[in-house]
Amino acid sequence: MQRIAIVDYGMGNLHSVTKALQRVAAGQADVVLTQSPAVVAGADKVVFPGQGAMPDCMRHLDESGLKAEVLQAARERPFLGICVGAQLLFERSEEGPTESLGVFKGEVRRFPAARMVDADGRKLKVPHMGWNRMFVVRGHPLWHGIEDGERFYFVHSYHFAPIEDIAVIEAAYPYRFAAAVARGNIFAIQCHPEKSAHAGLKLLENFVNWDGRA
Repeated sequence: MQRIAIVDYGMGNLHSVTKALQRVAAGQADVVLTQSPAVVAGADKVVFPGQGAMPDCMRHLDESGLKAEVLQAARERPFLGICVGAQLLFERSEEGPTESLGVFKGEVRRFPAARMVDADGRKLKVPHMGWNRMFVVRGHPLWHGIEDGERFYFVHSYHFAPIEDIAVIEAAYPYRFAAAVARGNIFAIQCHPEKSAHAGLKLLENFVNWDGRA
């Protein structure tokens, strides 16, 4: 049976991610929440979640001793980044500012106050919180069985701004932004699949069955 390691570096709502993955992986994978670099190193697949301020997340990742194993896993095994865990894969963030892991070229930007107005002229709140539609830019195995335009749950003030052509899913608030990016064995998503009802569980189920190829 395969082992899926959820990286616990002290940040985020990790238990909801763990329970959701255990639910969809029952009988197919051993899902473990771990602070051990050795367990991450020995896992077949790695999930890298996170929630909170980017500077704090990066500091905890450094202090935990997990940084090297996260980077190694991102190079060679099926890897899922969620929320701040996904943001940390970019080179830097405007929050802090913070230097991040640099797996993807580009940065993480704050929603600009001057542009946060809907089509009727009403000011939109930051953070962006609630359900939002997801639109397919490029097909990916983790989106198998999920409809174009499906709703997922978001809580964030910052979003991906990739330099590379890696966006696979976009959302709009109010302008289009990359809500999920992918390259090779890595899939990273800004929203919370563990809080996104049947569509989110389907994405996690697809990850359990994914061989790391696009």
